[in-house]
Amino acid sequence: MGKKVAVIKGDGVGPELIDATLKVLEVTNPDIETIVCDAGMEWWEKHGGDSLIPDVTWDVLKETDACFKGPTTTPGGEGTPKSVAVSIRQGLNLYANVRPIKTFPNTPKPLGDVNFVCVREGTEGLYSGLETKEDDTYIAFRKITKSASEKIAKFAFEEAKRRGWKTVVVIHKSNILKLTCGAFLNAVKKVGENYPEIEREEYHIDNMAQQLIKNPQLFNNKVLLSTNLFMDVLSEECSALVGSIGLVYSANFGDDYAMFEPAHGSAPKYAGKDKVNPTATILAGAWMLEHLGEKEGANAIFRATEDVISEGKVTYDLGGKATLSEMAGEIAKRTADILG
Repeated sequence: MGKKVAVIKGDGVGPELIDATLKVLEVTNPDIETIVCDAGMEWWEKHGGDSLIPDVTWDVLKETDACFKGPTTTPGGEGTPKSVAVSIRQGLNLYANVRPIKTFPNTPKPLGDVNFVCVREGTEGLYSGLETKEDDTYIAFRKITKSASEKIAKFAFEEAKRRGWKTVVVIHKSNILKLTCGAFLNAVKKVGENYPEIEREEYHIDNMAQQLIKNPQLFNNKVLLSTNLFMDVLSEECSALVGSIGLVYSANFGDDYAMFEPAHGSAPKYAGKDKVNPTATILAGAWMLEHLGEKEGANAIFRATEDVISEGKVTYDLGGKATLSEMAGEIAKRTADILG
């Protein structure tokens, strides 16, 4: 019996990225049924309400094995709904947001080759959305729980173990945020006792931001772990190390569900221009295939993408002249060749 996937095309460049990626995935002939559903700011502007996700989409999410999500726009300001990604992470307890950071052949590498993984707690911290105001004072609550910290810590150590890596780097600011970062750090230390073969390194977030520029190779073959906002910011910094955020794909894992998405935003100014880099979306899709048991097809897409990038058949952000659809089409063709 085939798996079912909820597909959210998203806003801005999302629909064209998802459509191009689905064509690449189809080449592998996966035993997967896709169910397209609405979510995002463009839907919300037409329908209103207190969520960017309609009830019918929640029904689909709860009936499927995974979600494949394009980039979505989040409105800003008081009284507007929380983002699609945050809503799904919290609603389905997708506590592990994971972003591999790896340079590709024949691409801009501002500070040399890197290969590590960012693991971010995805359900709490400042993204809990707990804010209040009184007179001229505005307060945001940073919610950290022992249980969520232990879950993400275990995920990070397991990820290092799965990859055959020897180090988890925990990033915090416990000298200032003594309670919240202190609780997070204590949870990581406790979980780490169960993995004596894996070292734990500690960095304050401000020093980590510097070290990623000063000596990024220090973190190769390591798992970087932090709380929600800290790792959101740091993983964006890390995307600069690979030359373009258009290359950074991500996944959100819970105990029994997962959502896959590009790490970048919806870039509305480029919508419909067939211009942006499809790599992050395509590789997020390939990762989803792997997660759903379609390993041969997933591996073929990863290989094909690396080949196409190394040959320079790329979009403007990587110095090439290919359009979104041309690059995706080349990856689809190469995937078919690999699969024979």
